[in-house]
Amino acid sequence: MRRHSGYAALLGLTLLLAGCGDVGTDPGTGGGGGGGGGAGLCGQGVSGGLQAASAGGVAAGLQVSTPAADWSAPHIAGQVLLVGPAGGLSAQNQEVRGLPALSGVQTLRVDDTLTLAFTPTGQDDRAFALRLQAAGMRAQPNFLYAPLAVPNDPGFPGNSGVSVAGKLYDQDYLTRIRASGAWDAVRSCGKPLTAARTAVLDTGVDDGHPDLAGRLLDGRSFGNSGGSSAGAPEVSQGDRGHGTSSAGLIGAAADNGTGLAGLTWQGRNVLPVKVINEQGSAVGASTVSIRNGLTYAVEQGAKVVNMSLGIRGNPGDKALDDALANAAASAVLVAAAGNTSGDGIYYPASNANVIAVGAVGREDSLACYSARPGSASGSRQLDIVAPGGNAGTGTSSCYASNPYDQLVLATRDQGGYTLRAGTSEAAPLVSGVAALIRSANPNLSAAQVKSLLLGSTRQVNNLKFLDAEAAVKAALR
Repeated sequence: MRRHSGYAALLGLTLLLAGCGDVGTDPGTGGGGGGGGGAGLCGQGVSGGLQAASAGGVAAGLQVSTPAADWSAPHIAGQVLLVGPAGGLSAQNQEVRGLPALSGVQTLRVDDTLTLAFTPTGQDDRAFALRLQAAGMRAQPNFLYAPLAVPNDPGFPGNSGVSVAGKLYDQDYLTRIRASGAWDAVRSCGKPLTAARTAVLDTGVDDGHPDLAGRLLDGRSFGNSGGSSAGAPEVSQGDRGHGTSSAGLIGAAADNGTGLAGLTWQGRNVLPVKVINEQGSAVGASTVSIRNGLTYAVEQGAKVVNMSLGIRGNPGDKALDDALANAAASAVLVAAAGNTSGDGIYYPASNANVIAVGAVGREDSLACYSARPGSASGSRQLDIVAPGGNAGTGTSSCYASNPYDQLVLATRDQGGYTLRAGTSEAAPLVSGVAALIRSANPNLSAAQVKSLLLGSTRQVNNLKFLDAEAAVKAALR
């Protein structure tokens, strides 16, 4: 349980520091769900999509000229597709079926105009297809289309894994929120996998971490009693690495063969804003530092602001309420809901201008530590949930270290990578998806992005579970 009397609590639980490694994973499983709307992808989204010019029905697609089949392209071995009714044979030649061309060949009807023929044992697919073509059929490979966006980072599910304390871990949370589907949707529209400028109001960021190379803008630090300075180095005490973890979940450089894959892949667009400072023997943030940091982030053009910090209840912070209202006009505000289940939703997540993020554990139910609606936060509900690490969920100690916690960045001197759990780890996943949406469709306002993000969740155990693919596809329609 992490609480800092008089200052904002860091809403993450550091559970295990570990050595850096680059190697066996156990990919998680994703859920269903999809984008809404009837239009195809790659339109202009909510703020002005293209109108269909149809006089009363569905317009036919454009006919294209198809080049000759490329048998060197990836395809499913042992299969040949026959295109057109009866494999493209004319009516008078359909008797060829069952004669030498397909004699003894196993076939499977896919639909009225497509038949799958299995290449006879010992024969080459291309040679078999040429034999069918010589008999008058239209034959081609059963091409294999790979996902458009699968990063080579060891931590991405299905890759080699990252070593933490001698064991291998992967980023199973990316599968659970359907990140790959979101990336594919962006790339299929010819857009780069980058993100809108995202501010991380936190403990600072280790700007020398190799997995953040090329991702960080010049940061700034804000003191608890006013004043600021260039740069945003990590705090040296307390929950060290908290800000680096948050920044890495959003923006760890993807497809660089190193460590982890952040949700936003590439681009110098993560803005570290240090608002949590050493205060005597404790670490915390003040109204002044958060307000100044928030104002600065918006002035620097941040379109998404992540705040993995909070305080129990609603302290009546009019100064910060005003700053949140002003910032919400142009930026999507995301905050961790809190790490104590009986204290209601922490502030500023309890502010109506902010997306309140709860955390689920391994089983897609609220983690034992995750904030829940309660009297301390009035009628405020969780807006959305995302994986935050299992921590001690299902054990006798809610805060026990657990191998199903989030795999995240640590400061370099702590070993490079670590396991953490908390709503602090759930919130950056939501922020990362919001940043993808605002980059994929810059025409959307902050309010529209918030609406799409929350309207595209999928229901899991009566929770609104983050669905990156559905949210991004909705933004591209």
